[in-house]
Amino acid sequence: MSKACGVDFGTSNSTVGWHRPGQASLLALEEAHTTLPSVVFFNAEDDSTSYGRAALAAYLAGYEGRMMRSMKSLLGTSLMDGQTEVSGRALPFRLLLSQFIGELRQRAETAAGCQFDHAVLGRPVHFIDGDEVADRKAEDTLREIALAAGFRDVAFQFEPIAAAFEYESRIQREELVLVADIGGGTSDFSLVRLGPGRAGHADRRADILGNAGIHLGGTDFDKYLSLSSVMPELGLGSRLRNGGEVPSSHYFNLATWHTINLAYTPRAERELIELCRDAAERARLESLLHLVRERSGHWLALQVEAAKIALSNASVVELPLARLSPPRTLALERSRFDTAIGPLSDAVGATVGKLLAQAQVGSDRVDTVFFTGGSSGVPLLRARIAATVPNAAQVEGDLFGSIGAGLALEASWKFA
Repeated sequence: MSKACGVDFGTSNSTVGWHRPGQASLLALEEAHTTLPSVVFFNAEDDSTSYGRAALAAYLAGYEGRMMRSMKSLLGTSLMDGQTEVSGRALPFRLLLSQFIGELRQRAETAAGCQFDHAVLGRPVHFIDGDEVADRKAEDTLREIALAAGFRDVAFQFEPIAAAFEYESRIQREELVLVADIGGGTSDFSLVRLGPGRAGHADRRADILGNAGIHLGGTDFDKYLSLSSVMPELGLGSRLRNGGEVPSSHYFNLATWHTINLAYTPRAERELIELCRDAAERARLESLLHLVRERSGHWLALQVEAAKIALSNASVVELPLARLSPPRTLALERSRFDTAIGPLSDAVGATVGKLLAQAQVGSDRVDTVFFTGGSSGVPLLRARIAATVPNAAQVEGDLFGSIGAGLALEASWKFA
């Protein structure tokens, strides 16, 4: 058995896979769970650090501290070389990511009962759209972070290719497959020839007809659901007494996972106090100020995320907002959500169209579209992708585990 692992460091959830013939690939990372939410909570009350579901539970229990999520979204941006404040100390973002990946490695080694020195890490097709220099820098940064976390040798594979290898291990005939990996931060696609006779070959380059991706995923859907249906309750789009519109920056920070903490700075609070004084609808701005003072931005984002998931199976969802002042419940409609994310879905569909054109493959030639990634269940998005390959069968993989399992296969081949 290979002592190399596959690491899917995700925007929302992470997994580690270890290929063992006849056994499940994914390792338990948090009790019996094979997924670890990509969340860190720094508890200021007892100076402790928790991860995953435990981190979310500590934050929601009201402990004083700092929560970080969607850390992967920092890769390739100017924020990556910055830092944040934790309990009065400066914490570089590079160190934050290295600590999280180190935690993944340690938990995986505990579950496997062996040490992992080699790893294949998943990466999106594009960390940054349209900027090859920034994209290379993002991969180089992730490599440095993984090495700092204790791995001695690190390789990379596109996440949809990894998912393709996992799917290939389960099929009985050759297929031309469009892999649609809709994650928390990116939407990635690969067009691949798969089949039992091709599996495990050392060189699969001829089987990969093309890759494409766009820096858009589940956290963007959360953001636009929040901006369209929730933030107006807190004053987004309302007016000041002088007729001007309330600035939108505070709302965008609160609706975007990796910028929520920017809403908690002293400067941001001072600006909100001034806006409350000048607001034509003061009660809405006071609700916003209360939310910020209570450091409940991450709580609100979690409620919105849960509502987005529920809207995959319902046309209307009740969203209880107990921490707002005053508390209230909103009715969120899928039709309004669809309108808000319509341009995002169109951008994803256009990315698939470009991939087919670049590969010079007619849409009618694709046998299967294989959906993976936690955000691939959004009905409008899935329908938009399926419409580009109307004759293809639709297959749903393990939305959170296909990539990690495929990376484990890749690791067993690469580091055999």
